[in-house]
Amino acid sequence: MNRQNPQQQGITNYIGVKSVQEHSSKVERLGGKVIMQKTPVPGMGYFAVCTDTENNTFAIWETDDSAK
Repeated sequence: MNRQNPQQQGITNYIGVKSVQEHSSKVERLGGKVIMQKTPVPGMGYFAVCTDTENNTFAIWETDDSAK
């Protein structure tokens, strides 16, 4: 997908994890924030979007073919 506004829409790096739920909790425990809770991508897996303590955005990804 083309970025709608390249000057304002940054790149989000995805980090593969075994459990989005576990790592979302860890992000918050370490001072980050979960800005988009665990979200399914049907037939592929789950993701959550987070920010770290310096307000950098990143996402975590859990592969799960049974996601609905």
